[in-house]
Amino acid sequence: MQNPIYRQMGDHTETIEIDFDSSVLKLEELFDIFWQSHNALKVNHYRGKQYQSMILFRNDEQAQVALASKRKWEDKLNGTIQTEIAPLITFYLAEERHQKYYLKRFPKAYFELMSYFPTFCEFVDSTLVARLNGFVREYGSLQSIKMELAEWPLRQKEKGAIESMIQSLKW
Repeated sequence: MQNPIYRQMGDHTETIEIDFDSSVLKLEELFDIFWQSHNALKVNHYRGKQYQSMILFRNDEQAQVALASKRKWEDKLNGTIQTEIAPLITFYLAEERHQKYYLKRFPKAYFELMSYFPTFCEFVDSTLVARLNGFVREYGSLQSIKMELAEWPLRQKEKGAIESMIQSLKW
């Protein structure tokens, strides 16, 4: 099925795509977070194909790391992990109405924030917008976002502009 939508998923699974800097976080560490964040031992724990536990890899190296991590965690958990590990063929973005879902509950902040981005794709791909979407769901704090911002590879003037923008948002 091309371009699946929420009400017509076909055999697709809802997933997230993670971009990460391997000099900061190793793939093995990312998989450790993955295994610790859900119960991968239960069959159909996530109610079928749409919500199944899955890892999609882009190359042989990622596949090998994923499989080694799975074996390590099967030993740790003393069970058979049900997570599917498969090659990524095509990644489809969720429908617009599902993008930054929690942030949309604050329409003033959402639309003001959108105005800082030239395109919707840049808005959706923004690390800052991802952090704020998590913040409104009570994952992290504005202070932790500001602390992280200090580490981003931006000029001081850009960091200051982003911090001012965050402060000006009307929640």
